[in-house]
Amino acid sequence: MLNQKNKSQHLATISLAVMAIGFLSTLPIRDSLWGIILQGGFEAGLVGGLADWFAVTALFRHPLGIPIPHTALLPKNRKRIVAGIISMLENDWLTKESIRKKIETINFSKRLFEIIDKEIYSKSVQKNIIILIQHLINTVNTKSIAPIIEKELKSQLNKLDSKNYLPLMIDQISERKYDEKTLDYILKEINEWAEKDSTKYKLGGLAVDAVENIKADGFMQFALKSFSNLVNEEKLGNIIQGLILKGVDSYRNPFNQNRQTLMIHIRNKLQSIKSDEKIYDELNQLKTHLITKWEPEEQIVSLLDQLKQKASDFVENPSFSEDYLLPIIINGLGHIKEDSEKVVAFETWIKQHVSSFIDKNHSRIGKLVEENLERLDDKTLINMVETNVGKDLQWIRVNGAVCGFLIGLVLVGIKAFL
Repeated sequence: MLNQKNKSQHLATISLAVMAIGFLSTLPIRDSLWGIILQGGFEAGLVGGLADWFAVTALFRHPLGIPIPHTALLPKNRKRIVAGIISMLENDWLTKESIRKKIETINFSKRLFEIIDKEIYSKSVQKNIIILIQHLINTVNTKSIAPIIEKELKSQLNKLDSKNYLPLMIDQISERKYDEKTLDYILKEINEWAEKDSTKYKLGGLAVDAVENIKADGFMQFALKSFSNLVNEEKLGNIIQGLILKGVDSYRNPFNQNRQTLMIHIRNKLQSIKSDEKIYDELNQLKTHLITKWEPEEQIVSLLDQLKQKASDFVENPSFSEDYLLPIIINGLGHIKEDSEKVVAFETWIKQHVSSFIDKNHSRIGKLVEENLERLDDKTLINMVETNVGKDLQWIRVNGAVCGFLIGLVLVGIKAFL
């Protein structure tokens, strides 16, 4: 660009020099007709070239350093020119309305999907996504999240109403015959306890003490005394032990009438619990008490740390990108593309945010231009303008000289003819 500027300046200077040399060279032959005509042409070309040189130079600086009025227009009117440029940008070229209209013609979602489809298979992009995922995993503060999870967990548990679950539990007890299994277990434990010799002697001793402590008068006291002399702890223990074992054995028989009656009674009691409000109140109070006393924060932190470590190890796996990351992204994009409503909503969301950004920052366009121009001193700004438009300005000088020469020829020719 600078070379073009220098070439244009040289060409303009050469054209001016040609006119000056031509004017001087025609002085000796000015008495002839052609001398008069050529001298008039070169004279007019010299005047035109000088006039245009003065005009072009006056735009940027004082010609020959002389502070002639209405010269050095750019330095003197810098602020006004900058304000005009800013006003033109904001109000004519880059108005909010024109930018919005341009935004409306752009299909952001389509271009974004095209970029993702093209770049998603790039190893560098996949690596950066994995780095981002790892960074997000590592930035998770489990200690700060644990209280939130604990609060939410307790809140959800408090919402559980025993009326919704206790009837189901009771029905499952009957369907799975847990009541019979419980009775069989109790009978088994009683049977094992009753079969022990220590149990036999304990029961016999308790029976003897009970007989001896019975208070009676007359014949009844004589009868009890005689009975106590006939039996001892072992005999009474054997009798009671046998009765218990026999009773337990009879209840263990599924066809025993007493067992069946007992089971009916148990099941009726279980069914009656379903409508017992006191039991529900007790269960809810117990639940609330247990939840209040429960402090699972340490367990939650430990669990989150384990999950965090497993997630980090999983992401670092070499097969994660091809086996999991790519399929997830591709399938997700595919579902979004197929859903026209989501695409339209996404496109609308993007354009709304872009328009909002433009509304908030439109005034900064002018400020940005102003700030950049203010960083330039007058000399740098003039050199920049001359470098970019100097070629055309120098051609004004060339054209001035050439046009002046041609017009001079015509005018002198007309004058000579007349």
